[in-house]
Amino acid sequence: MFANVSPARQKLLIRLSLVLNLFLLLYLSLSAGWNITTDTSAPSLPYSRDILNQYFEKSTPTQESLSEIKAPTSNLQSLASSSKSPSQSLEASPPFSISNSVQCFNKPTNFSQSMRGNYWVLYNYIRAGKQFNCNETITYTTHGDFTFLDNLEPLLDRWRGPISVAVYAPGSDLEDSIDAILYYRDCTNSSLVRDLATFHIYFDLSHIPAQVPRQDSLLHKRPNCLLPEGLTNSITYKKRMGLVYPVNVARNIARVTASSHFIFPSDIELYPSPHLIPEFLAMIRRNEKKMPKNQPRVFVNSIFEIAANHSLPSTKAELIILMESNTVIPFHKHVCPQCHKIPHSKEWLEAKVKPGMNVLHVGKRIKPFQHWEPIYIGTHQEPLYDERLSWEGRSDKMAQGFKLCLSNYQFHILDNAFLIHRPGIKTKKTLHSAIDKKKIEAQNVLLKKTIFPEIKKLYGARKGCEMF
Repeated sequence: MFANVSPARQKLLIRLSLVLNLFLLLYLSLSAGWNITTDTSAPSLPYSRDILNQYFEKSTPTQESLSEIKAPTSNLQSLASSSKSPSQSLEASPPFSISNSVQCFNKPTNFSQSMRGNYWVLYNYIRAGKQFNCNETITYTTHGDFTFLDNLEPLLDRWRGPISVAVYAPGSDLEDSIDAILYYRDCTNSSLVRDLATFHIYFDLSHIPAQVPRQDSLLHKRPNCLLPEGLTNSITYKKRMGLVYPVNVARNIARVTASSHFIFPSDIELYPSPHLIPEFLAMIRRNEKKMPKNQPRVFVNSIFEIAANHSLPSTKAELIILMESNTVIPFHKHVCPQCHKIPHSKEWLEAKVKPGMNVLHVGKRIKPFQHWEPIYIGTHQEPLYDERLSWEGRSDKMAQGFKLCLSNYQFHILDNAFLIHRPGIKTKKTLHSAIDKKKIEAQNVLLKKTIFPEIKKLYGARKGCEMF
């Protein structure tokens, strides 16, 4: 057949034939591969929390987890179809209205655990009994070790809303922390802690407790309502080991787990004025049109201290009367007055007390308020705190305030909202024992030589904004 074909054309036909054969072989091999693939409709085996807990405690798998692993395919398929991932639940849930133009979505509050920098975190380790939609309330986010949990009931008695608490519990402090949490949940004069407080536990990876109980086993444990031994012993594991308190790690853990649209990052020894939640939300809905839509803002509470053994004022009118007798003074007046010097503070005290809540003034964190460390109601949009800073090193909120200034935040100062510190006025003499000059100097170096240059690169510059 090739007699009348030139040699050059014969070579071309042979090459073309080879290429066609290669394509045919490839097609046949792919077809065979498609035909022999296994059925992938069955879901993978369910994840069992026993696997993760083995990092912390030696235990045999529960009968429930073993039965899940041995479950037939039909049971696995029904299990997969009946359960939804957190992201699927969020997408399926309807939005909730904050105001006419602002909506929010509920987010899961299930238990989880993971690494965060040099720490291991047990998120939602012990959850509040009551749950709220994201538009119904404000979450007070706070922190401490177990020796500070006695503040929860008086705080919640005034707050009456959800609170997210990050508890630092390295080493044997975990056992004392669990005992203290269950004690304050079950043995106080009200159900406020049980109903409203969600606890998260965190500890250093270099100080992992000897045993970490499974979170689902804790609620079956009932204390005998005797004061836990850890609360009578002032020497904690943290103190014995000379550990610093990672305050900003705690602040961020409590913040990121809050499920409401509005959050109130604050300290556990600062008690809010009563009725703040309903009055604030009513103000937001009432004044929505008056607030610039593209202007970032937070809502500032004025802060005060009160003399020891004195009952707390419930209203601004009561607070002003106590200030006239110096029973109440501005927060940190004797320790660091510039840190909490709020713009228009004089006008705040002189303004006529009106019912409800409104924005009295709008301020900025610029001179003479460039060292101001505001405590405010915001959302999840504000920058997180720098987790390299410790409480012992001081100035732990300066970097966050500087970021807000560079981001052109407005500080809306609320007329009838205030925070008041646990009774007992602070002085430099009372704080002297807690001051560690070496740690303060080291943290100042970190702020000036590392964190400050980083923030300038990331956020740029803005006239009037200072960190120091």
